[in-house]
Amino acid sequence: MQASSLIQSARERVAAAQRIVIKLGTNVIIRDDGAAAVGLIHGLVESAINLRRDGKEVIFVSSGAIGLGVRRLGMTSSPTELALKQACAAVGQSQLMALYDSGFQHFDVATAQILLTEDDFLDAVRYANLRATLERLLQLGVVPIINENDTVSTIELERPGDGRRSSGAIDRVFGDNDKLSALVMTKVDAELLILLSDVDGLYTQHPFDPEAELIGEVNEITPELIAGAGTANGRGRGGMQTKVEAARIVMEAGKLAVIASGRIPGVVERVCAGEPDGTVFWKGAAG
Repeated sequence: MQASSLIQSARERVAAAQRIVIKLGTNVIIRDDGAAAVGLIHGLVESAINLRRDGKEVIFVSSGAIGLGVRRLGMTSSPTELALKQACAAVGQSQLMALYDSGFQHFDVATAQILLTEDDFLDAVRYANLRATLERLLQLGVVPIINENDTVSTIELERPGDGRRSSGAIDRVFGDNDKLSALVMTKVDAELLILLSDVDGLYTQHPFDPEAELIGEVNEITPELIAGAGTANGRGRGGMQTKVEAARIVMEAGKLAVIASGRIPGVVERVCAGEPDGTVFWKGAAG
């Protein structure tokens, strides 16, 4: 009874969130055959419009530029060379924004492209400018579309498992869009982060295991939980483990995160209505 009450309280807080960051993973943006999942993207755009009609503010953080670039350039597999990865990102980013722009244009809503590097969070002036710009865009009714600037930010592409810059001078701020979305969410006073992937949420074991069970709520992120989340999957640089790490950032800020499947129509509206979709992360009554 107590656990059920806590889940209800968590979902009530989710439903009350007014400023929401939605992170769309590569495995949501791109179909299994490598083409853009246009129908899914436009469905998620319509979900964002529905949230706005309910008086909520929405920010997108989107992966997928490299994958779209690979497809556009006719490559049969993802590149390993750094410069080629950056070239794919440059080609794919314009396609990615075109997909969002066409979707939101149907509802007469403007979008804004924002490409970030970790220096935008480390430098006080750049961070202040970023925050002010995001606030003004939201005031103007614009939907910001944020992505990591893979064309100029090399460390996440070159050393995905390293904890430092090439110079070894400072720790990395983020190395994937999951953590980027968590940082954006906590820095712009959003109440909720929705991490959309191709899985329903966090499971007790690998989702393909018949004994695996969906975890409805997480109040504490333990080393065992992180280890059980596994490693990167599919075309993206992240995976369930990076989503759990992003949820940790959100929880430490006293806010909420939900991991859910972006491939299920209407999942965003159900999550934001307080329905028990996905896995909700929060610190419980003390959070």
